[in-house]
Amino acid sequence: MWKNSQAGWGIIAIFMHWVSAVVVVGLFILGWWMTDLGYYDPWYNQAPWIHRSLGVLLLGFIVLRLMWRLVQPTPLAQGKRWENIAAHAGHSLLYVLLITVFVSGYLMSTAKGSPIDVFGWFALPATLHGLPNQASLAGDIHWYSALALIILASGHMLAAFKHHWIDRHTTLKRMLDPRYSVRDK
Repeated sequence: MWKNSQAGWGIIAIFMHWVSAVVVVGLFILGWWMTDLGYYDPWYNQAPWIHRSLGVLLLGFIVLRLMWRLVQPTPLAQGKRWENIAAHAGHSLLYVLLITVFVSGYLMSTAKGSPIDVFGWFALPATLHGLPNQASLAGDIHWYSALALIILASGHMLAAFKHHWIDRHTTLKRMLDPRYSVRDK
């Protein structure tokens, strides 16, 4: 039940999926909200600090998730061949967008050479900074890649609902119930 099988996702993969989803959506909402904060707003410095800290922690979490994915089997896909190809391409693009959001956020936050303080636990050093227009360019990339990530994740969610309610596949159930991972044993 902890590990994946050809029948379903294990509890670790399910946990990583849902934590990632909630944090990505939360970071998007927080990021959008904090762009309208005024200089004298009490959250003016606090919100970006929380946003950056959670972003760095999510990066580490996604790296662990990718490592877990590499050593675990992937459940057999359900649906038509073109749907499986689209799902694989969509998942790959989700990871590419996540990495793009992380890298651009890092480059934007460290543009002036300051490290990223992660909840006072540790600091992620600024390794590449001082490039011309770095913060502005990285900020644009960060915003548009985050927007694309949310749009693609919404499509991912809608596809899961389609598979569940229209096609009557167990795709969504397998991402909610780790007991499917032991059904082929």
